Amino acid sequence: MTPHQPLLGRTALVTGASRRAGIGFATARRLATLGASVYLHHHTPHDAEQPWGADPQGPAALAADVREAAAGPSAVVAHGPGDLADPAVPAALIDTAAEALGGRLDILIANQALSGHDGPLPELTADMLDRHYQVNTRASVLLVQAFARRHRLGGPDAPAGRVVLMTSGQDLRGGMPDQIPYALSKGAIASITRSLATGLMRQRITVNTVNPGPVDTGYLTGEHHALVAGLFPEGRWGAPEDAARLITWLAGDEAGWITGEVINSEGGFAR
Repeated sequence: MTPHQPLLGRTALVTGASRRAGIGFATARRLATLGASVYLHHHTPHDAEQPWGADPQGPAALAADVREAAAGPSAVVAHGPGDLADPAVPAALIDTAAEALGGRLDILIANQALSGHDGPLPELTADMLDRHYQVNTRASVLLVQAFARRHRLGGPDAPAGRVVLMTSGQDLRGGMPDQIPYALSKGAIASITRSLATGLMRQRITVNTVNPGPVDTGYLTGEHHALVAGLFPEGRWGAPEDAARLITWLAGDEAGWITGEVINSEGGFAR
């Protein structure tokens, strides 16, 4: 480990790393530059049904870019699919990622999120609620459960474990009244952070959650994009790299004394 490669020798799984414009890809790439071996999870059918579509170059190209950014020749970069709406997939994904990275998993970044299938209170349905719960909430907790189980296999000499979950500022001023299922599922992540962290302290695993604020991942354009940009003091949206810097710092040793926190990183966004 060196000051420029603080995660050298560590292994990490990043879920939802399927689009070049997304937080997952930016986080995976930064982890690699800091020395970590990285497994990128993707579910391209979800992206394909969105207005912005799937990444045109595909998951293999994204993994190749992360591999090119890796800090050293010994770093491993792998990728694979998984529909996290399936309750069996989180545990299987943890095992697959660990085996691909040499048998150990030190860092979990649960970045996956369901987009669409959403609406305000008068329009919501049980199916909307269930879909968001399955991917955003249930899968995140099952990933943490499987990660903790896998981390125990590394024994006392394994590096301390790091978990970073993602929320969306739904409990801050204004809320998200037009996205009730999404806000509910992401709010549950913020709410459970402290309980997960407390339960995993003695296992040397920290658990923190990041709210990155509005991040320009291509989901808004035109006048709506400009309106949001004007609510930031710098006149620009957050970039995926802004979120990635905080996420990867929480994954390192310098953040070892921080656990159970929900951290808002919104660049002064005027809610």
